[in-house]
Amino acid sequence: MLVSAMRVFTKALYPQDAHGLRQSAILYFIVGIVVMIMCIVCYNVADRLPVVVYYKNIKKRAQKAEVGGGMTGPAWRSTLWSIVGTVKWYGIGVILIYAVTLSIFPGYITEDVHSETLKDWYPILLISAYNVFDLVGKALPAVYFLQNANIAVAGSFARLLFYPLFYGCLHGPKFFRTEIPVTVLTCLLGLTNGYLTSILMILAPKAVPIHHSETAGIVIVLFLVVGLVIGSFVAWFWVI
Repeated sequence: MLVSAMRVFTKALYPQDAHGLRQSAILYFIVGIVVMIMCIVCYNVADRLPVVVYYKNIKKRAQKAEVGGGMTGPAWRSTLWSIVGTVKWYGIGVILIYAVTLSIFPGYITEDVHSETLKDWYPILLISAYNVFDLVGKALPAVYFLQNANIAVAGSFARLLFYPLFYGCLHGPKFFRTEIPVTVLTCLLGLTNGYLTSILMILAPKAVPIHHSETAGIVIVLFLVVGLVIGSFVAWFWVI
């Protein structure tokens, strides 16, 4: 979202020539460096927060309560595969979320849709709208948290409907090819991406005993990476 806001800001502030683009790039690098420094500081501070220490202590006690205080070799591999089996549907949901999202956004939105009214502002505003609603979706679980994992996974499969809907924005009725339907679909794409990802990433570690929750979190992130790869692959070789 910060990148989108900066793109809107720099496009409005600087002329779209060599000098303006150079100034935009310098500003991007400055902001990027500041954000990275903030992330490093926050990462080190977060590890000392009372809530983090509290849950780390719970995990340590749970590990000590396990037979022998830990596992090695075949026992650990067996446990790992058990964790993968437990969270696999959460992972499949995450794969589908990012496969659908990245095969449509940003390629389709920046290359295939056009507006006579907004001209070159159109893709910038669409990308900004997606990022705003993606952020809203990621924050929404704090307001309403979907406890039913089956519904969340079903929602991931339901997002496949974005394919025919966005296809209609190119080849459908005239009204469907205007700015309003494309903008609404883009906002829904971002909202469902952020919300369902947050729900599944939160629920997956809770599906296993607390001393295995960290491993479950790593496994679900690996599923996310697979989704990123598949979505990027489809976006590269397939055009709606």
